[in-house]
Amino acid sequence: MVDPEVQRALRERAPVVALESAVLTHGLPRPHNLEVVQRMIAAVRHAGAIPAVVAVLGGVLHVGLGDAALAEIAGRDGAHKLSARDLAWAHATGSDGGTTVAATLAACGLAGVRVFATGGIGGVHRGWREHLDISADIEALASAPCCTVAAGGKSILDLPATLEALETRGVPVIGWRTDHFPQFHSRGHARLPAPRRLDTLEQVALLCRARWDALAQPGGVLLANPIPEEHALPQRELDDAVAQAQRDADARGIRGAALTPFLLAALERITAGRSVTANLALLEHNAALAGELARALAG
Repeated sequence: MVDPEVQRALRERAPVVALESAVLTHGLPRPHNLEVVQRMIAAVRHAGAIPAVVAVLGGVLHVGLGDAALAEIAGRDGAHKLSARDLAWAHATGSDGGTTVAATLAACGLAGVRVFATGGIGGVHRGWREHLDISADIEALASAPCCTVAAGGKSILDLPATLEALETRGVPVIGWRTDHFPQFHSRGHARLPAPRRLDTLEQVALLCRARWDALAQPGGVLLANPIPEEHALPQRELDDAVAQAQRDADARGIRGAALTPFLLAALERITAGRSVTANLALLEHNAALAGELARALAG
C-alpha cells in the first residue's frame, strides 16, 4: 500500500526518499527510535523531498506512514524484524514489523522509489570463514534499482569482505566527498579506500541515470556518506570496542539475526552511549543528503 502523498509524488516524478523502519522496532531504544525517524523525516522534507517510511502493518507492506502509524509501531512490543525473505510470511500471518535495508529495498523496487536513506548497510560478518553470515542487504543492493545513502557498512562487519561481496555483485560503491569507505561510527581510514569518489550531486545523479537508463544495468548504487566529523568515534577506540563486543558475542554463542542487535547494544555499553549519539547523527545526516539527491534525480 502506497501512501497517497507518496503515490502522488511518484506519479508526478517529484523527489521521494524511502526510510526503513527496523530502526523503529529494533535499532534504537525508546524514545530515541521515534525521535530519530521524525528527525529523518524532517531532514528529507527540508531538502525538498517526500519521505516514505516503509513498514508492515497487519501483513500489509506500506510505503509511507502517517504520524499515528509511526508512533504506533515505534511503541509496539512484539513487532518483528523483517528482511526481504520475511515479507511473504508477514503477509500470510498478518504480522507487524519493521523493515530492514533488504526489505525496504524490495519495497522501493515495487513502488518505484529511487532513493533510500539508512544508517549503515549490513554485509559480511566477522568470522565468516568459520560461520558463513552474510546479510541479505548485499543481494538487495544488487537487485533493486535504487541509490542507498548510508554511512558505509556497520562497524561490526568485516568491511573488506563486504566491499568484495558488493564488487562481485556489480554494485557501484561511491565515496561521497571521501577517498575512504566510512565505517558507520567512524569516517574510515586509509587502509580501506572507497572504490570510487564523487563530489557533486549532479555527478551522482548522472551515474544513476546512466546505470538504470542508458546502460540498462540492474541493481542499485551505494552512496557512502561519512558521519559528520564532530560526531565520529576515534578509529582506534571503535576498533577496540567492536573487538570486545565480538568476543562477548562469541562467548555467548550469539549468531544469525540476533548478532547485529547484540553487537550494537554492546557497543552502546562499551562506549558509554556515545555510539548511540553517533548513530542518531549519521541517520539524520544521511536523510538530508538523500533528500538532496532525490531532488537532483527528479530535476
